[in-house]
Amino acid sequence: MPRSRINGNFIDKTSSIIANILLRIIPTTSGEKKAFTYYRDGMSAQAEGNYAEALQNYYEATRLEIDPYDRSYILYNIGLIHTSNGEHTKALEYYFRALERNPFLPQAFNNMAVICHYRGEQAILQGDSEIAEAWSDQAAEYWKQAIALTPGNYIEAHNWLKITRRFE
Repeated sequence: MPRSRINGNFIDKTSSIIANILLRIIPTTSGEKKAFTYYRDGMSAQAEGNYAEALQNYYEATRLEIDPYDRSYILYNIGLIHTSNGEHTKALEYYFRALERNPFLPQAFNNMAVICHYRGEQAILQGDSEIAEAWSDQAAEYWKQAIALTPGNYIEAHNWLKITRRFE
């Protein structure tokens, strides 16, 4: 049974009903409808912490989805799961792929910056200041892009940029 039919709470059931109605009304191909169903099921599984199931749904959604904008959100969510699993290289790859299709995803830039900042902090702990500086510079670039897309958001990143004198 598709995940969209087994959600237990009222809000999930209501959202599923509305999504199903929209899928019937909005003129889309059957492939796009299937892609959306897989995407929705992936989001539901992800919200419950079932990352393996979420990834299966997202991979199937990317196979079916043809719209670059919609694909960007699927790829972004795959990146989120890899980030949660500590698979930072894979996460960065999926965030890059999402941004190739939709360069207006500040959350992808922010998550990439967080990973780079983390890697910089790890390099400091290992005593490699040169590598730490390179990772921190990269984090700064990604945070600048996120902030440029959504001024007023990412206040902590903005403050870090000022403190480290990386904000122009």
